[in-house]
Amino acid sequence: MAGSPVNRRKLGGLQEQRALRYLGKQGLSLIQSNFNCRVGEIDLIMRDRQQNVIFVEVRYRKNDLYGSAQETIGPAKQRKLRLAAHWFLKLRNWQHKSCRFDVVAITGGGPAGEDRLEWIRDAFSAY
Repeated sequence: MAGSPVNRRKLGGLQEQRALRYLGKQGLSLIQSNFNCRVGEIDLIMRDRQQNVIFVEVRYRKNDLYGSAQETIGPAKQRKLRLAAHWFLKLRNWQHKSCRFDVVAITGGGPAGEDRLEWIRDAFSAY
């Protein structure tokens, strides 16, 4: 079953690893992956060279016939990400740290059959 939850979870994990490798090449370092708390989950939590905390949502779409990967992160999802980020910062006692929310949008089916990866910095506000 191609659409089973197990296969989707595996595909999601592979795309998160792909995003992690890409962001690492851009100079970001991993703090934690798959942070879960009672209010939500954050795919990747990273740090840039200036020590800013970057919360990364990774989205994959097989194609963009029904909208782009980044368009799937609506107001409700943004709110959950903000709450989870607040929880993470509080647990680490990092409320004073500068942070932002980035999106890595991966869309399949490019002109040569390759996936397109787009890194959207500061994709939405922390407030």
